Amino acid sequence: MSKVLVIAEHLDGKLNAATARTVSAAQALSPASIDIVVLAADPAAVAAEAAQIAGVARVLTVANPANAHAIAQVLGPQVAQLADGYSHVFGPSTTFGKDLMPVVAALLGVNQVSDLMAVEGSHTFKRPIYAGNAIVTVETPAGSPVVATVRTASWPEAASGGSAAVEAVSVDAALPAHTRHLGLAAGKSDRPDLQSARRVVSGGRGVGSEENFRIVYSLADKLGAAVGASRAAVDAGYCPNEMQVGQTGKIIAPELYVAIGISGAIQHLTGIKDAGTIVAINKDAEAPIFEVADIGLVGDLFALLPELEAQLG
Repeated sequence: MSKVLVIAEHLDGKLNAATARTVSAAQALSPASIDIVVLAADPAAVAAEAAQIAGVARVLTVANPANAHAIAQVLGPQVAQLADGYSHVFGPSTTFGKDLMPVVAALLGVNQVSDLMAVEGSHTFKRPIYAGNAIVTVETPAGSPVVATVRTASWPEAASGGSAAVEAVSVDAALPAHTRHLGLAAGKSDRPDLQSARRVVSGGRGVGSEENFRIVYSLADKLGAAVGASRAAVDAGYCPNEMQVGQTGKIIAPELYVAIGISGAIQHLTGIKDAGTIVAINKDAEAPIFEVADIGLVGDLFALLPELEAQLG
């Protein structure tokens, strides 16, 4: 039977929702057990959150001052040592997971499975390729551990209500000295996190300028939504690149996605294909975004958005 180790993603003492989505992927294996490991300087608060995820048997904590920051080269050797006895090691396909899991795979001497979106068997999985235009089935060697990043947009958050045991473990792994944390530069916002938000409003090149992007922020505030952008808007300098949605940005699956002035290039559609309801506002009735939109409004966004906001009250 499979035994799965899930790597918890967290920041500032709070568990990222991507961890619960990764647990969902682990549950699809019908494993004998699922454990979560929290690596931090002080893992207590994050471990308490992780213990509430349903279906988790144990939460392992590795307390080490070196784990204060998520540095893949520091966490990787510890995870690789903890992986002994597990058939699968899963991490979320977020910036955190994409950085860490290849290090773990290399240390274990296996190939990584990236963007796992469906489980066909203990060593058989499906993942998207060609910007999501095709789905490929991959099979890993039966005698080797599986190291994978989970496409979190393809999985729901695992239910809460669990009461897993929290167990402190020690890891005697040689940690590298050539990589160190200098600082973290992150945009400050009171809006929901783009990666996990249930509602997202995005603007594209059709918004016209950085100044005009305020209408996107305004609608997002009305909806209590996160704000995203197309690559064209980011390249034009309308907003910072951490807001980019799409193949080379963030892959998201909100309940509501509002695309404003976005034409719908395939790279952008890859990032939103799992959204619940897609609303598109564009003056070009032939824009590709309307082919995937559940609701489409054709017209001048600068006229339509004030009307829409007025209706929202």
